[in-house]
Amino acid sequence: MNVLLLVIPIALALGTLGLFAFLWALRSGQYDDIEGAEYRVLHDD
Repeated sequence: MNVLLLVIPIALALGTLGLFAFLWALRSGQYDDIEGAEYRVLHDD
């Protein structure tokens, strides 16, 4: 039972950290050009 007092806050902190990382990636434009990546692979520079 004492382990839950340690594990639950750690899980909540990691979940919050993951949410903030996703929101940062969303705001910085990481997901803007999803279709362009598949065509860039085919181009030989």
